[in-house]
Amino acid sequence: MKETMDKKIDEIGDMHISTSTDTPMRLDAFLLDDALKIELIEKHFREIMIILGLDLNDDSLTGTPRRVAKMYVEEIFKGLNPKNRPDSKLFENKYNYGQMLVEKNITFYSNCEHHFVPIWGVAHVAYIANGHVIGLSKINRIVQFVAARPQVQERMTMQILRELKEALKTEDIAVVIDAHHHCVSSRGIRDIQSSTITSEFSGKFKDDEKYRNEFFTYIAK
Repeated sequence: MKETMDKKIDEIGDMHISTSTDTPMRLDAFLLDDALKIELIEKHFREIMIILGLDLNDDSLTGTPRRVAKMYVEEIFKGLNPKNRPDSKLFENKYNYGQMLVEKNITFYSNCEHHFVPIWGVAHVAYIANGHVIGLSKINRIVQFVAARPQVQERMTMQILRELKEALKTEDIAVVIDAHHHCVSSRGIRDIQSSTITSEFSGKFKDDEKYRNEFFTYIAK
């Protein structure tokens, strides 16, 4: 029975299965404040290090549980908390620019939810304004906000599109992600050359091949 369960768990991780387009969260996810989360994670990560046989009295290791706890809450998983969603102020499109805007090679860092090891790569994003535009840096911030949580690349791609649709008030959005997964390169098959590409389109980019092809032409340069 245990062998069967272990095999199923490994298959879920290796097949990149995602159960939902929303990040799986408990209803009480935000009842604890960040300070208490850091305190509790520090305690539990200390226990993990002890179980591994590490000597936490060593100067190099003594502060590691605290550093890891702060990194989890304040940095690499801060996208779990909606309060950290970027402020996406829109501006009137006074110059009536009606063509697509493409922001490519947006660097992001995330973590695989199956093994808690890094995913890193670039996102390419395009939108067609619906009367309003957004500051360019806000697009980067939205990508990085969605990436800053335990992720599956397919879900991350869909979540970025959803966040951009909400922020930009337009259906005409395109997202392509090209990423490297440490669960592939640093464990298991240990393939350091491959990357994974995912895409999601809505509005004109989904309905009209002309817009998709124009987008692909831009990001291929």
